[in-house]
Amino acid sequence: MLVQMQRITIQLSQIQENQILLTPQQQHYLLRVLRLRDGDKFIAMDGMGKWWLTQLIETQGQILELLQVKTELPVSITLMMALPKGNGFDDVIRCCTELGVTCIAPVLSDRTLLNPSPQKLERWRRIASEAAEQSERAFVPTILEPIAVSTALSECAANHRYICEARGDYPHLKKVLNNCSGEIIIATGPEGGWTDKEIEIALTAKFQPVSLGSRILRAVTAPIVALSLIAAACEV
Repeated sequence: MLVQMQRITIQLSQIQENQILLTPQQQHYLLRVLRLRDGDKFIAMDGMGKWWLTQLIETQGQILELLQVKTELPVSITLMMALPKGNGFDDVIRCCTELGVTCIAPVLSDRTLLNPSPQKLERWRRIASEAAEQSERAFVPTILEPIAVSTALSECAANHRYICEARGDYPHLKKVLNNCSGEIIIATGPEGGWTDKEIEIALTAKFQPVSLGSRILRAVTAPIVALSLIAAACEV
């Protein structure tokens, strides 16, 4: 059964005619870690919507058929998140990938303490790929390079734009999600919340401030709650 098969993410350049040229790392994972044997089947995914039923032939993959995948939400969701301290962003990527996020845009706010290295970005993209495999996603979310929150807010062009703010009398996110079409962008803040200036920039960029409830959520909890609410409202 397909649900019991292991999945790996490949690059399109690995496909030659009807074969998948597995990398040494993929060979090690399939043969040594998963202990697949010659003739066993697995699923190869390109992270951009395509799955192939594949058979292991010695150390390479033989494509058997293209599979139809229906695991994605009917709406594109971009999470704009102020980078939290420590490694909390790793967990956010995993959870939000499972929940159906399309793109994650890490931003540097006035209260951001983390200064990520290029190695961090590579790690985040690897985590997203692994989480997509585990959750049977058709797409691997895009992880953008961190930029200043003022730039990210000003350049946003999504149909529906929301910024989560714990302080203030704002409508709950679930009450404004009445049109799950096009693209949604949801922004969540850092430890200590957004500054007044950042909220002003968001309002100028036509972001609607929303609440996630009466309680104050941690910076790494808020995006998971927001994505859960959006997925629940938009799931077909």
